[in-house]
Amino acid sequence: QVQLVESGGGLVQAGGSLRLSCVASGNTLRINVMGWYRQAPGNERELVASISSLNSTNYAASVKGRFTISGDYAKSTVALQMNSLKPEDTAVYYCHARDATMIREYDYWGQGTQVAASS
Repeated sequence: QVQLVESGGGLVQAGGSLRLSCVASGNTLRINVMGWYRQAPGNERELVASISSLNSTNYAASVKGRFTISGDYAKSTVALQMNSLKPEDTAVYYCHARDATMIREYDYWGQGTQVAASS
C-alpha cells in the first residue's frame, strides 16, 4: 500500500502562482509514475501533469508553459509549480502514484487539495 499526502493549494487571484507538494509513504519502491490530476465541479477527473521514474514528463495541453512538474523518486515526492493561474484552473487537485508492471497496475490517490483562481 502507498499513502499520499498533499500540501499547498489555496486561493489566488488570476495570474498568481501556487505550488503543490505530495509525499508518498509505504511501499514506494515500485512506484514508477507520479503526477497530479484535477476535478472541477461537474467535470471528470483529468490529468494535469505526470513524471515517470525515468524523468519523462507529460502535461495537459491547457497547462503547458504555465505549470511545471518535478519529482524526486529517491524521496518519493512530487511537486507542481503553477504559474499564471486562470479561473478555469480552479478545481480539487489530487496527487497520484502508479505502481505498474506489464501484467497489472495499482493506482493510489491523495485526499485532494483545493486550488482556486479568482478573476
